[in-house]
Amino acid sequence: MDDLDREILSILRRDARTPYTEIADRVGTSEGTVRNRVERLVDDGVIERFTVATRTGNVKAMIEVSVDVNVDTAEVSDRIAEWQEVDFVWQVSGEEDIVVVVDAADTDAVNELITQARELEEVVGTKTRLILNERVG
Repeated sequence: MDDLDREILSILRRDARTPYTEIADRVGTSEGTVRNRVERLVDDGVIERFTVATRTGNVKAMIEVSVDVNVDTAEVSDRIAEWQEVDFVWQVSGEEDIVVVVDAADTDAVNELITQARELEEVVGTKTRLILNERVG
C-alpha cells in the first residue's frame, strides 16, 4: 500500500459513496486508476466492507468483554458479531479481550446486550461505556 492508496482510503472513510471521478480529481489521477486501486484493496482484504454510519438517535455503547484464559477469543467474537445491534467487534489487548460497539434503540436494549454477553459461558466479566458523541476521522 502506497501514499495514493492511503489518500483514496482517507476519502472513502469519510464517505464511501464518493464517486471515483471525484476521488481521482482530489488525488490527481485518473478514474480508472482509482477504480483499479479500490478493487485491489478489496481483493487484498484492506477494505473489508463499505458501510453506513448513522445518526439515528439510538444509544451507542462499547461493551468491553473479558473471557476465560483458555477461550478462543476469535470464536466468541464471531458469535457476538452476529447480534443485530452490533456495529463492530474488536479483539483488543489490555484488561478486556473484546470490545463490542453497539447501536441500540435505548438503554434497556443496551442492558439486554450486556446480559446476553454475560450469559455466554466463556465470558467472565463486562464493562460498559455509553458513547456520548462521535466524530468521523
